[in-house]
Amino acid sequence: MDCSKVGKLINQLRTEKGMTQRQLADQLNISDKTISKWERGLGCPDVTLLGELSSVLGVEIEKILAGDLHPNEKDSGNMKQLKFYYCQTCGNVMTGTGNPSLSCCGRILEPLQAQNASDQHQPSVEVIDDEYFITLDHEMSKSHYISFAALVTFDSVMLVKLYPEQDPQIRMPKLRRRTVLYLYCTQHGLFKQQI
Repeated sequence: MDCSKVGKLINQLRTEKGMTQRQLADQLNISDKTISKWERGLGCPDVTLLGELSSVLGVEIEKILAGDLHPNEKDSGNMKQLKFYYCQTCGNVMTGTGNPSLSCCGRILEPLQAQNASDQHQPSVEVIDDEYFITLDHEMSKSHYISFAALVTFDSVMLVKLYPEQDPQIRMPKLRRRTVLYLYCTQHGLFKQQI
């Protein structure tokens, strides 16, 4: 761990938050002299303070220890690079268009890899009153169900969350452009189909 790099990052993040060294020190219940020492590279934060420092500065502990944020390259929100993330513990669904570092329930999430819809996961899509009416012949038990469906175009995502014991039926607005439907099965993964 390079204390000089860590100190520069702490200074940068503190400044971005509009905080003085005293304000940061007060939130951590330490002296402002300690913050000054860190920022000058004369020492590093104690491991017992890293969790709270991470929370106050709004950055992951690993980034503090590395002394660098390593931002993603700007991709202008390119939807062709959209990735879905799913937490197996709580069922949270997240998306990202770059290479985000996402975690949930204490675990790092990896992007789901979409496969073409199989016969078992083949949706029926009808257009009714300018809406897609999507149905699936799929089990919806607590251990095996479709957790979410998403319609993706070049500039938007519409996501619908489904729950066990719910009918696997979804209504979504019909979009006037090339659309891909994604479905996530809790046992078999992510599937996609062009509509």
